[in-house]
Amino acid sequence: MTTSPVSHRTQLAILSAGLLTFVGILVETSMNVTFPTLIKTLHVSLSTVQWLTSGYLLMVTLVMSTTAFLLRRFDTRLLFRTAILCSLAGTLLCIWAPSFPILFAGRLLQALATGVSTPLMFHLILTMIPQVHLGIYVGMASVVTSLAPALGPTYGGLLTYYASWRMIFWLVLPVILLVWSLGEATIRVKAQTTTDRFDFLGLLLLGLGLFSLIEVLDQFTASGLTAGFWGYVAALAVAIVGMSYHLKHTATPLLNFSLFKKAGIRARAINFFILQFSNIGIAFVIPIFAENVLHTNASVAGLILLPGSLIGAAVSPIGGALYDRFGARRLLLTSNTAMFVGAILLGSFTHQLSIPLIVGFYIIFRMGFNLGFGNTMSDASTMVTGSAKADINALFNTIQQYAGSLGTASLSAIITLQHRLSPVGADATGSQIDFIVLAVLAVLTFVVQWRLRADQQ
Repeated sequence: MTTSPVSHRTQLAILSAGLLTFVGILVETSMNVTFPTLIKTLHVSLSTVQWLTSGYLLMVTLVMSTTAFLLRRFDTRLLFRTAILCSLAGTLLCIWAPSFPILFAGRLLQALATGVSTPLMFHLILTMIPQVHLGIYVGMASVVTSLAPALGPTYGGLLTYYASWRMIFWLVLPVILLVWSLGEATIRVKAQTTTDRFDFLGLLLLGLGLFSLIEVLDQFTASGLTAGFWGYVAALAVAIVGMSYHLKHTATPLLNFSLFKKAGIRARAINFFILQFSNIGIAFVIPIFAENVLHTNASVAGLILLPGSLIGAAVSPIGGALYDRFGARRLLLTSNTAMFVGAILLGSFTHQLSIPLIVGFYIIFRMGFNLGFGNTMSDASTMVTGSAKADINALFNTIQQYAGSLGTASLSAIITLQHRLSPVGADATGSQIDFIVLAVLAVLTFVVQWRLRADQQ
């Protein structure tokens, strides 16, 4: 096993992809605290405005599902340039946006950028970093995906309250230009020049299924069992049946779902999904609760998440070092325990919550998330070799983004449904249900871990 030092060029290449990912996630999470403002200024509902997050993450999911092919077919520099141009175009469109549809279009362009840059960052790590240093570098990459959500709500809240939500996009422009110059000078990994054909039908069916599932939730909570709801149920069924048939008859699937035949990878994927579902979902619920129940302003709503997210980000590289030394099992059990404790405390004391209590409970929750998040993917990547690492990268990043999209849509749907059933105190009651759902999901991770241990024995 090699212990050779990692070159400065490699470190800077990873940093450039990481910074572009950081910008994408920063803007994504900063939008959550702008929702009450956008609802008033753009004259849209909560179920519509939440698409700025869930729609963004859905687009990121679809782009990431293609990256196993893209990373084999195209040089990393070309992919990086594509991501930069999409990020610039989307940011400029959001700055100018006079209406919700144009703002949403800009967010989708930014999603294209993040959908390429995030797997690119992990691809550079998995292909250029010796395995002896893998946990540390994946932990550092997790800092990128953790620090951005830490700063995002605060960044968005302060700018929205003291200036304008458009400043969220103005201030990232110079960062994007800096990242462009850094990546141009350092990113050099060549493609494998695969001759595989791109799976367009698989992408279409995957997109149909993921979109339909979110719309089923949205239609049911907003309107009930209407024709629109049943239409999306039918579309979802078509996508599931079509994808099942397609995977059996194609030699070049969009995503390598056969990896799930390994019990270890399957268990890590479920844990990974629950971690990100909970992480993005709770970052949506807490600002809504703070503004609509505790009646704070946008800046305070954003600041509530900052201590927990910063502490969580600091925990990520520590968790990576612990993984390199002790392995995954005990670390993931500790991670899931902390997330359960944080979520159940928020759910148990919802109607007595104050800002200090939310901050304290969220710190526990985020420490658990950051202990487990990067290490779950690291552990899965050690279960495969060669080109399958690109498949793991694409598969887990796709899972990550859709989990976030579904987390936002699902927890938003619960609050929306509560408004339909009992408008008085709906935000508080809906948030309490959301917290309890997250606690139940944390319990599910214990079941998955126990089953994996039993299978291994």
